[in-house]
Parts: sequence; structure tokens; C-alpha cells
Amino acid sequence: MTLWICHTCGVEFADTTQPPARCVICEDDRQYVGWGGQEWTTRDELLAQGHRNDVRDLEPGLTGVGIAPPFSIGQRALLVQTEGGNVLYDCVSLLDDEAHEAIEARGGVDAITLSHPHFYDAMVSWSHAFGGCPIYVPDVDRDFVTRPDPVIEYWDGEPFEVVPGVTLIRTGGHFPGSAVLHWAGGAEGRGALLVGDSITVVPDRRYVSFMYSYPNLIPTSAETVRAIVASVEAYDFDRIYGGWWGR
Repeated sequence: MTLWICHTCGVEFADTTQPPARCVICEDDRQYVGWGGQEWTTRDELLAQGHRNDVRDLEPGLTGVGIAPPFSIGQRALLVQTEGGNVLYDCVSLLDDEAHEAIEARGGVDAITLSHPHFYDAMVSWSHAFGGCPIYVPDVDRDFVTRPDPVIEYWDGEPFEVVPGVTLIRTGGHFPGSAVLHWAGGAEGRGALLVGDSITVVPDRRYVSFMYSYPNLIPTSAETVRAIVASVEAYDFDRIYGGWWGR
């Protein structure tokens, strides 16, 4: 079985003998196709090139999983661990054996949630590795799903508790279905917000930022920013985790 991975965005595609003709995510105006044209890789190629998962505990009950050396967009996934179940927020393109064991040692994955299509990555492979746990994809972004599978559950965008104390909230903005994850028990009980780049953590901690397209530097509107802020105003949080190490 060959599950092709887009070299630019890192998203995994359904099994085909030959690579797909195009990447629907990279052809969207929020992303890009490199000047050299569409390029593909596979899990085996990534491992052969020396890529491995990078697993780091960020605070009690929160673990980050990235890829080292970095691949594609270079983001990390975040695993929230609670007594009611473990929720993965976002994915990366690779899950190696050591990372799988490390995650199982922390209780595995009971559900997968996502900030936006650029971070869908190998979400179906991750689900299959953890017992076919459900993947929650907003219905408005279903056209960006590149590997359909029964584990995917489309949701209507209304906030809901994935497990007790962990709530998925659609903010819109970067994508129509962009979403953040509120973890009530995070930050020593003061609450944490996991945002991917639905809300962007920047070097100056007094600010966050919002964009329609980050690589193409297309801003979003003030009206959209106000709507994003309104979507999270009802939730208490003292800490924000972005999509990359150090943010």
C-alpha cells in the first residue's frame, strides 16, 4: 500500500499506485505549490531520510509530538491527557514506533481534533494506530479531506465536549472550519487554549495574530478577527499553545 504524502503541506492521501496528479490543499490560495512543481513522498522515505518523531512533555497532562528534522510546515501535534480520555489536537505526517509507544504509555488517543486542513497530515493513519479512534472534521471543510475513511466524523461546528473538560470550538477565520481546543484543566487549572494557527502565537507575548494565508501573507478582515475573539470569550484560559515548538 502506498499512502502518498504531499511534500509541501505534509498531508497524506488515499492509497494509489501512482502519486495523485495534484494536492487540493496546496492549490488552495492559503497554501502554495512549490516552484519546482508538486512533489510527493511516503512514510518509508521519511524514515529513510532520517526523520523521526520528537516527543516532549510541555506541562502535566500535555505532550507535544513533532518531526525532527522538521518536515513540510514543521508543526507539532498536542496530546491532552485527562481522566476522561486523551484528545489529540492536530497531526503530523509521521508516527514512528518509538512515538507510538510513548503515546500508548501516556494512555493512547481516544479522539483526534484538528485546527484546520494544513494540519490534517496523517490523521487517518494515526487513528488506525490507536484503535480507530474518531477524527472530528468540520463539515464545512470536508472537501479538503484527502483520505476518506469511516473513522472520520463530520461535525456541524457547534462547540462540544470531546471528553469532559476538553471542548472543540469552531472559530473560522483561516479556514471556514478552523477550530481551537479548550482544556479546562490546563495551566494548573486556570485553563489552556490550543490554537494551531487559528489564532497565532507570536514572539511578543502581549499579542496574537490572525491571517487568511500565512505563506502568501494575505490578511483577514477586522470583522473576522472580532468573530474569532467572540467564539472564545466564554472560556477561561491563562495559557495559549500554538502550532510550533516555543509558541
